[in-house]
Amino acid sequence: MLFTSPIFLFLFLPLVLLIYFLTPKKLKNLTLLVFSLVFYTWGENELVLLIMLSASVDYFSGLIISYGKRKLGLYISIVFNISILLYFKYANFISSNLVQVLESFNMNPENALNFSNVVLPLGISFYTFQTMSYTIDVYRGHVKASKNFIDFATYVTLFPQLIAGPIVRYAVIEKELKNRSVSSKMFYDGVEHFIIGLSKKMIIANNCALLADGVFNLAPSESSAMIAWLGIIAYSFQIYFDFSGYSDMAIGLGKMFGFNFPENFNFPYISKSIKEFWRRWHITLSTWFRDYLYISLGGNRQGKWRTYTNLIIVFFITGLWHGANWTFVVWGLFHGTFLIIERVLENKNLKLPVVFSHVYVILILNISWVFFRSNTMNDAFNYISTMFNFSLETNTAFLSFYLTKELLFILVIAFVFSTPIYKKLSHYIHNSKLFTGTKNVFLSLKLIGLFILLLICFTYIATDSYNPFIYFRF
Repeated sequence: MLFTSPIFLFLFLPLVLLIYFLTPKKLKNLTLLVFSLVFYTWGENELVLLIMLSASVDYFSGLIISYGKRKLGLYISIVFNISILLYFKYANFISSNLVQVLESFNMNPENALNFSNVVLPLGISFYTFQTMSYTIDVYRGHVKASKNFIDFATYVTLFPQLIAGPIVRYAVIEKELKNRSVSSKMFYDGVEHFIIGLSKKMIIANNCALLADGVFNLAPSESSAMIAWLGIIAYSFQIYFDFSGYSDMAIGLGKMFGFNFPENFNFPYISKSIKEFWRRWHITLSTWFRDYLYISLGGNRQGKWRTYTNLIIVFFITGLWHGANWTFVVWGLFHGTFLIIERVLENKNLKLPVVFSHVYVILILNISWVFFRSNTMNDAFNYISTMFNFSLETNTAFLSFYLTKELLFILVIAFVFSTPIYKKLSHYIHNSKLFTGTKNVFLSLKLIGLFILLLICFTYIATDSYNPFIYFRF
C-alpha cells in the first residue's frame, strides 16, 4: 500500500486516525500494531510472518542480554538478521554470480539455480537494521531491554516508516512508546510534513522520472552528451525528492500519532564535499553505519591506512545494502574512494575554493548516480562515455517530446527546493519582528499554498500518474 494511493489517503489513513484517537491510552500501541500489520500484509501477504518473526527474535534477544547472557543475545540477533538479509535479499545475486563462475569452469550450475527465485520482502533492509540497532544498544547499555512485546512489535512494524525508513532507533522513541500525546500543533506539523512530502513525490520526483527514464531507455546511438546530462540531472532530482518526500511523509505521519522520527535529509546537494554529503543524505543510514560498523571496526583511531580500509569496508557494504547488484557496489566504493581522497587532501591542508568544491561534489554525485540507476556495469560505462562525448549530435526530436514547459518548470522548482531558500525564508518570517498582522498574512498564504499543493497531488493521483517509490526495492 503506497502513501500516494487513493486507498491509503482516503480510506486507510482516516480510518486509522479515527480509531486511534477513540482508543483508550493503554490500547493505542496495540491499535497501531494491528493496523501496521494490515498495512504490510496488504502488499506482502504471508511475508508479514517474517517481520513478526524478526520482531520476536530481537525482543527475546534483548531479554537474553538483560538477563546476563549478553554475547549470546547479541549473536542470536545479528546472526538471525544477517541470515534473513543474505537469503531474501542476496540469494538471487549470489546464485547468478555462482552460475557464471560454474559455467566458466564448464560445471553444472543446476544446484545454484535453486536460489534464483527468492522473493524480496519490502522494507527488509530497513527493519533488520532497525532491530539490530536495538539489540546492539541493549548490549552496550544505551537502552534497557523492552519487557512489553506489544510495545516492541509496534516499534518494529510502525507503518509510517516500515517500508523505507527513516531508520528509527529504539532509544529515540522509547519514551514515546510508553507515554505520548498529540497536541494540535504537533498534528498540524505532521499534516504539513506529509503534504510537503507528498508534493515532493507527486509533483517533482514523478515528473523528473519521466525524463530520466526516457533518457536511460535510449540507445547510445540515439543519445548525446546534452541529453545524457539532462537525464542524470533529472534522476538526481528524482531520487532526492522521491526519497526525501517519503521520509517527510513518514515523519509527518509519525507526528500525527505522537512520534518524533529523526530527519533523514538536510539539503545534501549544497554539500561542499562528499563527506558533508553523507552528513546530509539518508542521515539515519549513514549514522547507523558510523555508530554500528565504522566505529566497531576501529574508526579513525588506528592509523590512516586502517581508517582507509574501514571506509572501503563501510562503503562496500553501504553499496550492497542498497541493492544486490555490482552497480550498487561500485556506487558505494566510488563514494568511499572520494572520501579517502578528501581525507588525504585534508591531512595536507589542501582545500578547493567554495565554488569549485560545489562543482566537484555535483560532478561526482551525478557520475555516481549513473551506476546507481543503471541495470548493468556495461550500461553505466556506456552512459558515462556518452556524457563526455561532446561530438555526438543532439536528438532534437527526443528533446522536443520530453522538454515540455511543464517539465522545464519542474526542473527549476526542483533546483530551488533542493536548496534551503524556502526554509531560510520561513525561519526569517517566523523569528522576525514583523507585525502580528503581517505574520498572519504569511501564515494564511502558507495554508493556501499547502491546500493548493494537496489539490495538485490529488489531480496527479486521480490520473493514475507514474508512481513508484525508488527505495521500496531496497
